[in-house]
Amino acid sequence: MEADDTACVFGEDIAFGGVFRATVGLQERFGQARVFNTPLTEQGIVGFGIGLAALGTTAIAEIQFADYIYPAFDQLVNEAAKMRYRSGGLFDCGGLTVPGLKVVMPSSPAEAKGLLLACIREPDPCVFFEPKMLYRTMVEEVPAGDYVLPLGVARTLAEGSDVTLVGWGAQVLVLQQAARAAAALSPPVSCEVLDLRTIMPWDVGAVTRSVNKTGRLIVSHEAPLTGHFGAEIAARVAERCFLRLEAPPMRVCGADTPFPLVYEPLYLPGVDRVLEAIRASVSY
Repeated sequence: MEADDTACVFGEDIAFGGVFRATVGLQERFGQARVFNTPLTEQGIVGFGIGLAALGTTAIAEIQFADYIYPAFDQLVNEAAKMRYRSGGLFDCGGLTVPGLKVVMPSSPAEAKGLLLACIREPDPCVFFEPKMLYRTMVEEVPAGDYVLPLGVARTLAEGSDVTLVGWGAQVLVLQQAARAAAALSPPVSCEVLDLRTIMPWDVGAVTRSVNKTGRLIVSHEAPLTGHFGAEIAARVAERCFLRLEAPPMRVCGADTPFPLVYEPLYLPGVDRVLEAIRASVSY
């Protein structure tokens, strides 16, 4: 906000710091005209942001929880994603696989800073998902000053030769733990771990290069199995790496049910389920 005096941050409870305290002190520092609360209307928040962005403002709209984003889908899908296309490039508008939107989910605090700044500076609209679990479970050094990471570029967290593990957000930590557990098996299994970082666009090249090397793919995410992004990755890998595959691409995901709060540990794909998939893949 220091570098861009048009940048505005707004959303429910933003002025006093937000429910996760991510905007503490911003209103005192940059003023009420640039940091302010909104009514409790997700569709209104996103629609207001689209209007600001179309007028040249850098609009940073916060939705408190991803559970609440559904009322804003009309604005996101029919307005934000299509603004530049429908206007012939006249206007920019700085589970969503919609052409025109960029979807980002970081896996650590440092990744969150670099990817968020990249999203803010991106001329196309971005949806930036913050895994709530990382607020309480992840601690690391975050680069000071300006720090931007490229969108659409995956990062390799561990080199391996037997199985490729692909995930994003909080699930990346689960994959790293599963990879270490696989290395301790007898015989050991060498896993390559990829953090996709962005779901749209996603780094097809990095994933297919890894699978061409290992011959096996396991994609893991918290969303339900059916109709979610793991299926797109598996399909693309099957198309591009078919002759190099040693086993069918596998998915380790949430269940095809509404999220059961009391049974969260059973619903979420944990280390044991990923390790079971690794065993099944190498023994296929």
